[in-house]
Amino acid sequence: MAVTGFFTDSTLCIGCKACEVACKEWNDVPDDGFRWSGLSYDNTLALGHSTWRHVKFVEHDASIGSGGNAPDLMTWQFSSDVCKHCENAGCLEACPTGSIVRTEFGSVYVQPDICNGCGYCVVTCPFGVIDRRPDDGRAFKCTFCYDRQKVGLEPACAKACPTGSILFGDLDALEKAADHRIAQLHAAGMADATIYNPKSSSVGGTHAFFLVRGDPKTYNLPPDPVVPTTLLKPGWNAVAVGAAAMAIGSLLAFALCGRPSPAASRHPLPQAGEGLSRERPKGRVRGA
Repeated sequence: MAVTGFFTDSTLCIGCKACEVACKEWNDVPDDGFRWSGLSYDNTLALGHSTWRHVKFVEHDASIGSGGNAPDLMTWQFSSDVCKHCENAGCLEACPTGSIVRTEFGSVYVQPDICNGCGYCVVTCPFGVIDRRPDDGRAFKCTFCYDRQKVGLEPACAKACPTGSILFGDLDALEKAADHRIAQLHAAGMADATIYNPKSSSVGGTHAFFLVRGDPKTYNLPPDPVVPTTLLKPGWNAVAVGAAAMAIGSLLAFALCGRPSPAASRHPLPQAGEGLSRERPKGRVRGA
């Protein structure tokens, strides 16, 4: 079975949000509340339990050769964000019930009927993707349209994209297509175009990677995502050092406390029966 992936070319995205709508329709994802955010015409704002695809609006000052119609106009860049389906997935490693599994396509899939709502996956995702629904507490995220893939169909978001910004297919083939695309853009003078796929980080690469312009952080893509379980070894090492220090300190305390001081050796304490009580004064006994 081929390992599949997403390649999102942000230079081709027009911000139409067709991918968001298609994802919601196919997967029956609930609405986000229909609230007007006032933030650059982006009302979904971020990925979450009710947003599995999110088109981010990135605003920049227009500059020659970097987009925009004139230097005095603001320019937009768009990017359709999604779960990264990490090679080393923190959510999968943290799940205590086996609800999160790796599929035959290489994607990370949450089984909602097994999820107990503990939330460990939420805090271990380095990209802040997975989220719990407030009504029942279960965790949800992009399924990579696992049901569609099993019958030979591409995910709904890639099917609905009108510009080819979201490409789906064999992961190795997509990486080759990304290399060809970045070389094409650099040859055309778009020197700030880069590929975001953090293979050198503890995530070990993603099955959903991006072509963006400028700093990936403006697209909510961290430069060095960290899987929290990689911190277990140094954490346990610190615990071991602390425990050893406490044990040594306790032994030293007992050893020092058990040794008599010089003053005590010169004036030993009286033994039992040797004048432990003071002699009562002679005279009339009270009450006699």
